[in-house]
Amino acid sequence: MKKVFTGKDVEALLRQGKGAESIPAGALLTPSAKDALREAKSAPAAKASVPALENTAPIVPDYEFHWTPGRDPKTPEEIHAFFHSPEIEAIKVRMVEIGQRMWQRGYTDGNGGNLTVRVGDNLVLCTPTLVSKGFMKAEQMALIDMDGRQLAGKYKRTSECLTHLGIMKRQPKAKACCHAHPPHAGAFAVAGVRPPTCMIPEAEVFLGEIGMAEYRTPGTPENAEVIGKEAVDHMSVLMLNHGVICWGKDIEDAYWKMENTDAYCQTVLLATQLKGKDLLTITGRQAKELIDLRAQLGMDDKRSSWKECELCDNSEFRPGVVCQIPAETAAASASNPEAEALVAAVTDQILKQLKA
Repeated sequence: MKKVFTGKDVEALLRQGKGAESIPAGALLTPSAKDALREAKSAPAAKASVPALENTAPIVPDYEFHWTPGRDPKTPEEIHAFFHSPEIEAIKVRMVEIGQRMWQRGYTDGNGGNLTVRVGDNLVLCTPTLVSKGFMKAEQMALIDMDGRQLAGKYKRTSECLTHLGIMKRQPKAKACCHAHPPHAGAFAVAGVRPPTCMIPEAEVFLGEIGMAEYRTPGTPENAEVIGKEAVDHMSVLMLNHGVICWGKDIEDAYWKMENTDAYCQTVLLATQLKGKDLLTITGRQAKELIDLRAQLGMDDKRSSWKECELCDNSEFRPGVVCQIPAETAAASASNPEAEALVAAVTDQILKQLKA
């Protein structure tokens, strides 16, 4: 009687280091046994086809466009070729995708909002005017120079590109700008209230202090002036009675900061409804650590030289917040006789002046 080999029998032979040659001639193989033998035969080939692992560092996504200084296209033919090159077409597609994300999150209404990406010493891609950001197409993008003159593209550029250029001219690190009207950050802009600091680590790291710029008519040189000055030290700027503009090293980075800004403002608004004035903050020392982290990520912060007690000063914010003092600092102050004597003396002087 012929011996029958099942899939389990074949697997047992393989575990013992034996192969198909150990199966007697004329033995009957079940379908599962044949499958096991086929897999055993193909395993070495599959293993050999796996490429050797490269000894390289993990990749970090980078969407920044790098151009060669002094090599901007000049002639109409050169500009046309550059405007339709694969590298620029890829940026156009990303701008379209980000416009859709802005629209889906409710950051823009009607044809509001605009995007720009710097692609040369004197070249900037920008979104078209009078087109909803949720329904843009790559072929609708425009190419302008740093003074706002349109160089390529059949759709007219956005009128607010001058504001973006006002930032790029003053802040070399601003390679892209995102302007929108997100509801929560927009509420702070209409109320004229600067969002507080020292509440959420992510906001401290990715935004830093949020700027505020006075209102000027959108699309005017005056608006570009006030926004440009404020954006030198702030990657996110509230435009009073208007909206928000953020800048970054690429358009993805600039848009992320728009999300960061509105999410932060929304959290603060909800927290004030829960607890009113007594919102918690991190300490000045902890804020200093986050500012140092910003520096490691290549982001400047004008507060880097500030004292710890200045970092979490939200006295202008309404409703107010409670600035946390490290326990060791509070204990040291409470046990310092000289400090207590000084406070008492100052208090006596103030009381005397009030009585007088």
